[in-house]
Amino acid sequence: MTQLTPPQKPLPSPLSCLTGSLIAGTMSLGMYTITSNIATTFATRPMVQKTTMAVNIATAVRTLVLGSTALGMTVFGIISVGLVGLAIQVAFSKKQ
Repeated sequence: MTQLTPPQKPLPSPLSCLTGSLIAGTMSLGMYTITSNIATTFATRPMVQKTTMAVNIATAVRTLVLGSTALGMTVFGIISVGLVGLAIQVAFSKKQ
């Protein structure tokens, strides 16, 4: 039985990696701004609910909103750094 090897895909160009990194970095900075604004808004506006159930739900929603924007910021930042690393790797790799 013969084994088939999948066709080799060409490496992306360093320019396309850096372009993607620039886009992801811009999105990460945008998410940082949004996260910072949301955190400031939540910190300066106290909750005015009377019942403990409403306070617990409001706290959970605030945590969910802030956590999701922080997660997006982190993911786009890691992608940006990874694409810069890929651009460096592709720039110094030998062409086959």
